[in-house]
Order: sequence, then structure tokens, then C-alpha cells
Amino acid sequence: MTRTTRTHTLTFGRPVPGAEPGPDGRWRLTWTGTAVMGILNVTPDSFSDGGKHAALDAALHAARRMRDAGVLILDIGGESTRPGADPVPAHTELDRLLPVIRALAGEGVVLSVDTMKPEVAAGALRAGAHLINDVTGLRDPEMVRVCAEAGAPACVMHMQGEPRTMQKNPVYADVVAEVHGFLRAQAARVLAAGVPDVLLDPGIGFGKTLEHNLALLRATHALTAGLHPVLIAASRKRLIDYLAGVPDAAQRDPGSLAIHLHAARQGAALVRAHDAAGHVQALRVQAALEP
Repeated sequence: MTRTTRTHTLTFGRPVPGAEPGPDGRWRLTWTGTAVMGILNVTPDSFSDGGKHAALDAALHAARRMRDAGVLILDIGGESTRPGADPVPAHTELDRLLPVIRALAGEGVVLSVDTMKPEVAAGALRAGAHLINDVTGLRDPEMVRVCAEAGAPACVMHMQGEPRTMQKNPVYADVVAEVHGFLRAQAARVLAAGVPDVLLDPGIGFGKTLEHNLALLRATHALTAGLHPVLIAASRKRLIDYLAGVPDAAQRDPGSLAIHLHAARQGAALVRAHDAAGHVQALRVQAALEP
């Protein structure tokens, strides 16, 4: 069996679309190869699609198109985490997220919420979300408690600094060792605190230079060799402009796909993408070509 066709599992403490119940009372979502986490930003200021899905009808139409295309997870964001982004109040984030979550909760797709606020995570999980994607890596003990009590797994991401300052001269002695070390240690901590499962995300573009990002992408195999499924999220990010000269973020889908196909060959369980349907198609073709 090749890396691309390896099997991945994510464990939940409550029923989830597509998951099977186990004898321990937990639910396990299992898939083979690299699946797609589709991006649904319901924000006015995200770096490549801000405002595109701010209206509820537009958001639901985009979500259902991604679901029908075959994404495994929809990742819904109510606050931009682009470099230099200013935070928004929790109530504003919830106002953007909750109508979308409630409308999609019974539509047969796993719902992830991209938030760094425990109160937003708690409200989203009560409304029907299943997974928390925290760009701060669950460094807030309250976020750990919220996920543990709700039986929700979490995506633990590495970020040096915070969105407003993360790209101001990031420095590492050994970026691969430091990022992978943080992710593994943080995964152990949150699992010990009762979170049912984790995804690991090295945080491409979050407090990293181009050289840091390339080193991490080239070392994806070292992270996927561990115990936990790995998410790679490079969709439309600035490193594609640096590598291929594409200043318009909306035109970076070919570069995004190149990075994510590389990640799939390195054993990534998930890739997070704006062009979700294109990624599903390309990953299916690549999997069919594997010996």
C-alpha cells in the first residue's frame, strides 16, 4: 500500500456524519487516502474570498456545492486570520457562523469551525459543529476544556506569534524540529485532558518565511509518520506568489494544487482548499495512478 492510500481515522465523542459507533461509545470517521477540507469563509475580509460568502444564501450554496463534490469536511470561518488581521468580537464571529452551522447541521457533512475563541467554539458546537480548527494550537486551556466536554476533536496548528504580528521576522533554529516538536507535545497534552482526537497542522504561512514553509512541506513525510492524521493548508497562500509570481490570491489555485498533491504523496490525511471540487478531482486521479 502506498502512502497515498493509507487509512486515516478521526475519533469523536458523539455522532458525526459518516462515522461508525465503537464499543467504547465513541464514533470513528475513517477514510482512505487524502481527503479535502473545503474552506467556507463567512467574513468580509479574508485574504482571497472576503465577502464572497457573507450572505447566508451564498454561503449555503457554496457549502452544498463542496459537499456534493465530495469534501469530507467543511471548515467554516467567521474571523480572518490573514497576516495583519485585526480580531473581531466573539459576538460578531458567532453572528456570522451560527446561521450557517444551523442550516448545514443535518446535511450529511462534517462541520469544522475555524476559531481561536473558546466561547465561539462552544457556541458553534452547541449549534451542530463537530470539529474545532484552532490556529493557536489549543494553547488556551479553556479551548481544551470546551473541546473535551463536547467530545469534539480539534486541529492543532502551529503559529509563531499571532495574526497581526506573525510575519514580522519569524525566526527558528530548526523549523522542522521545533514545529513538529510543538505539535506532538501539544497533541499529547490535549489528549490527556480529554479531547477525543487531534489533527496536526504545521501552519504553512503562519509565522514562517518562504524558506521555513518549504522546509516544512518537504518534511511532511516526517510528520505523517507519527500517530496522528496531518492536515496541510497552503491554499492560495503568499508562498505561491513568491514561488510562481502570482500576486492575485484568487489566481493561485494551480499552485495550491501542486503543494497539496505533494502533501498527499507524503501521506497527508487532509488538505484544506478553496477550490474544493478541483482538489477532490485531482486527488482521485492521483490515487488511481498510484501503483
